[in-house]
Amino acid sequence: MSTYILVDTANTFFRARHVVRGDIDTKVGMALHITLNSVKKAWRDFNADHVVFCLEGRSWRKDYYEPYKRNRQVARDKLTPTQADEDTAFWEIFDEFKNFVTEKTNCTVMQHKRLEADDLIAGWVQAHPNDHHVIISTDGDFAQLVSPNCRQYNGIANVTITHEGYFNDDGSEVIDKKTQEPKPAPHPDFMLFEKCMRGDTSDNVFSAYPGVRKKGTKNKVGLIEAYEDKGTKGYNWNNMMLQRWTDHNGAEHRVLDDYQRNVVLCDLTAQPADVREILDHVVEEHMTPKTITQVGMRLMKFCAKWDMQRVADQAAIFAEPLQARYPA
Repeated sequence: MSTYILVDTANTFFRARHVVRGDIDTKVGMALHITLNSVKKAWRDFNADHVVFCLEGRSWRKDYYEPYKRNRQVARDKLTPTQADEDTAFWEIFDEFKNFVTEKTNCTVMQHKRLEADDLIAGWVQAHPNDHHVIISTDGDFAQLVSPNCRQYNGIANVTITHEGYFNDDGSEVIDKKTQEPKPAPHPDFMLFEKCMRGDTSDNVFSAYPGVRKKGTKNKVGLIEAYEDKGTKGYNWNNMMLQRWTDHNGAEHRVLDDYQRNVVLCDLTAQPADVREILDHVVEEHMTPKTITQVGMRLMKFCAKWDMQRVADQAAIFAEPLQARYPA
């Protein structure tokens, strides 16, 4: 039984960009440092055996659902010239980091033009059901994968999410700011159901039932009641799913139709058959050990190029997860 560190690479790198102030060189250096440090920390904390970096492609979801992530381009179009220059610089350095882990380390690096990192991470977990997995990401989409053998580590907040709850670095439970009580353990199935019903504004996935309440009232079924009735498809389920509503363009929607669309978009086990075939093939072809030598020396050279002295001073420790081969 092995333990894999699965890195949502772009998420980790670009989230780090927003936690430090300064010029572009300072931000880039910190993004590289936080990414490598998150891997090093997870490697040691969870006694891992191999690191898998997962990268973004264009995404099949944009062909399946035209509005998908269209808001991202709108946001990019609104960048000031200074922000656009910084964005370009970050992507250029991210590509250099990608090339480094691909060509100079023994880490597995997966990318496909039609797949997102979320797909690749889920595909790896599903292909290794008897192993343990630690997903490095701040993305809430991975809550659906949390289970006794899969946890999520937020390297920015230093919080680990397990099937038993949310935990700080020292093992203490994370306290919910609203309730002042320990944050309850995630309920992956319900969280996925709620996401499919409410949509995802960050990915521009529209709600299947705008304004739906989590808990119902005397006269109206809520998400909790519909979810509890999901297995039997009884009154509460049908009462919600057969509702109809009209959008701002005057188009009528049936809740069930939009819910099923969102399941395909959001459920990381529900990709269309042709996408699933590609995903399975990509994961399988990467289940082979690489044979890169002198990884520590290669890391030192990378650190020198980007002035990462703190990493270079502990090169042996940072290189340990980068030189570990896939356990064939």
